Amino acid sequence: MPFRVAVLPGDGIGPEVIDEAVKVLKATGIEFEFEFAAFGGAGIDECGEPLPPKTLELCKAADAVLMGAVGGPKWDKIEPVSKRPEIGGLLSIRSELNLYANLRPAKTMEALIHASPLKEGRSKIDLMVVRELTGGIYFGEPRGRRDNGNTAYDTRLYSRHEVERIARQAFEIATKRRHQLVSVDKNNVLETSRLWREVVDEVAKDYPQVSTSHMLVDNCAMQLVRDPGQFDVILTENMFGDILSDEASMITGSLGLLPSASLSDAKGDAVFGLYEPVHGSAPDIAGQGKANPIAAILSAAMMMRYSFGDRETGERIENAVEAALRDGLRTADIHEKHTQVLSTSEMGDAIASRL
Repeated sequence: MPFRVAVLPGDGIGPEVIDEAVKVLKATGIEFEFEFAAFGGAGIDECGEPLPPKTLELCKAADAVLMGAVGGPKWDKIEPVSKRPEIGGLLSIRSELNLYANLRPAKTMEALIHASPLKEGRSKIDLMVVRELTGGIYFGEPRGRRDNGNTAYDTRLYSRHEVERIARQAFEIATKRRHQLVSVDKNNVLETSRLWREVVDEVAKDYPQVSTSHMLVDNCAMQLVRDPGQFDVILTENMFGDILSDEASMITGSLGLLPSASLSDAKGDAVFGLYEPVHGSAPDIAGQGKANPIAAILSAAMMMRYSFGDRETGERIENAVEAALRDGLRTADIHEKHTQVLSTSEMGDAIASRL
């Protein structure tokens, strides 16, 4: 039976980079059944909804979802805001598919060591941000405006259950890495962070083989710049994880290199997940062949590992990316002297050929 993959190309550069991820997956020799559907701004244009019902049903029937970035100026002023791609699309699909665990790895590639904005010697990084994805201030109620629109408010909410399940995911990942976990919060100010730290300490007792510590989010942001190599697994809540993972991605040299996986509960050996590059839709370069497809391709590698339990194929894809970079092939965002600039599709071809 082929693996059923729902493909949501998204907006801006989304379709371009997702095409290359599909190209690389086809080059593995594994049998897939790809089914495409509109999502985000494309969903609004097609049927007036950022998450069309038929798209959601397709995702629920699939083994995994491969998705491009969504949004852009064209849809930024849609009212109500719940109909915009980022809220009615991204937040809704995460909630509907119970995708509560967001994994964002950040690892320095040897060929790109000079692309890091940090001084050489401090720029090596190999960490995993485990971000809670369906709670916190992005989902909290009530929210809105009052005083004739002059005052705005949001609610940051977490339950013990939400913290415990994401913490267990992070500890399990730490047992398969270097056995170090840092839980990031704002315990000195926020009540939700005090609950967060309390629950993480309880879960830590079940993982004595993992060295566990806590760090305030502002200190973590500073430490990522000062000494990123100290981190193995960073466990944190929704908004903090959103910010810290973008910071970590830039240490590797480009936001265009970072994949992500958003996972639900495991069912036997299979884990349903949605896989997407961390970067945005970049409408300013859409359709120009300038987009870097590596993050989307590495997201496909994560799909092989987590949803299909095929670590070997995941590593093959990652090694093909490394090989292309070692051979001096680059997209414009990571171009250096003495390297060759390729278009989006040319980079996809180069990686697929190295499989």
